[in-house]
Amino acid sequence: MEFKEFGFHTNGCEIFGRYTSPRNVKGVVVLVHGFGEHSGRYLDSVIPMLFEADLAIFTFDNVGHGRSSGKRGHCPSYEALLNILNTVVEKTAELFLEIPMFLYGHSMGGNLVLNYALRRDVKLRGIIATSPYLRLAFEPPQWKMILGKLMLKIAPSITLPSGLDPNGISRIPEEVEKYKNDPLVHDRVSPMFSFPIMDAGEWAIQNAAKLKINTLLLHGTADPIIDYRGTKNFHKNSRSTTLKLLEGGYHELHNDLCRQEIFTVISNWMKEQLL
Repeated sequence: MEFKEFGFHTNGCEIFGRYTSPRNVKGVVVLVHGFGEHSGRYLDSVIPMLFEADLAIFTFDNVGHGRSSGKRGHCPSYEALLNILNTVVEKTAELFLEIPMFLYGHSMGGNLVLNYALRRDVKLRGIIATSPYLRLAFEPPQWKMILGKLMLKIAPSITLPSGLDPNGISRIPEEVEKYKNDPLVHDRVSPMFSFPIMDAGEWAIQNAAKLKINTLLLHGTADPIIDYRGTKNFHKNSRSTTLKLLEGGYHELHNDLCRQEIFTVISNWMKEQLL
């Protein structure tokens, strides 16, 4: 696989992206990473799986993440996140004209791709959302919520530790260590990043019936970070979704014990969409 890099300027920040394509392109996927991580963490797992299915892959580091600029864990607004995704979608469409396009989002990326499809007029062949950040699996301390909402009004860019336990990403110790030792991974979050994401997750659940694009949802039942029942509720409210629950699966299914199972599910689902 050979990658080409691209970038663009938005809201005072430089967004880093890259893409790769097989010789025989059957479809193209825009991949959106989760909070605190970056697109490079998919280079050895998800991207090769998609590439082997003759799919081109576009991916990028969101603002305040990875090799993109911006204060770590902060964003201008939720709308800005959707606009960044839209810019990548437009760049992808320009390079792969008339090629079926898919969105693939993990965690926060899942929140973004689902909301993007619900709020924007887009032409997509399908959506994949793994462990989508629709509802947290834990209740943050009440004092922290009160303080955070106050900061959202008076200091929306202030960042604090997210408090998420890395051990919740995978049942494979080596994957947890790789996450902990990755210099591009961070655990900072601002009120402007956290509260709009949470609100958008609940909004998506309530408005899932409006989704008209075939969507594959995957979630582990033992995910200690994002509540799989929020994903179940989204599926219950929609007629366009296929839901696959992985019994005992942790947050990063693509880096967990069940990775081969979900890769098979994804590959088979993608083939069905391209028939």
